[in-house]
Amino acid sequence: MTPSPQPARAIAKLLIAGGFGVGKTTAIGSVSDITPLRTEEVLTAQSTAIDSLAGVEDKTTTTVAFDFGRVGWDAPTPVELYLFGTPGQPRFWDFWNDLSEGAHGAVVLADTRRLKSSFPAVDFFEQRGLPFVIAINVFPGTRRRPPDEVREAFAVDTQVPVLFCDARNADSVARVLITLAEYAAAVASANSALLDA
Repeated sequence: MTPSPQPARAIAKLLIAGGFGVGKTTAIGSVSDITPLRTEEVLTAQSTAIDSLAGVEDKTTTTVAFDFGRVGWDAPTPVELYLFGTPGQPRFWDFWNDLSEGAHGAVVLADTRRLKSSFPAVDFFEQRGLPFVIAINVFPGTRRRPPDEVREAFAVDTQVPVLFCDARNADSVARVLITLAEYAAAVASANSALLDA
């Protein structure tokens, strides 16, 4: 008996962006089905004159190009997500333009102690019309701000999902990715309906 063919997997490219030290590398590492590709380098004394370590004083490495991970889901529709983590420091933001090519959506990861560090990511995706969600990484010992307060701080539309996550927890990151996929599909459907009108 010949086995029935497996349905083709849909492929989606998603970005994980945000400020320096908000947990992008950790999030991709926690949820990826493969060993993630990382372009991390050790922070040096010279870099401290360029990159502010305020709020992330214990950080010893930094992403200098991008992180890459892959997540596959079989139900309800087979899909494979390619995850690209952007570098957080302004001196590496030129990579964002290349990484965003062909992307279907983005997660803006943020830290409530340093929300401003993730503002440029929101501006970047808004300018490109790329659907995004805001995921507040819950660091130990931090105060949870209500989603409406976070939404107001980012000045984003009420349709943009704002949710909490733990970048160390695969299930938590997966929930964020599912929310992004659903939101991006809804935006694409709405845009298609406008074109057909």
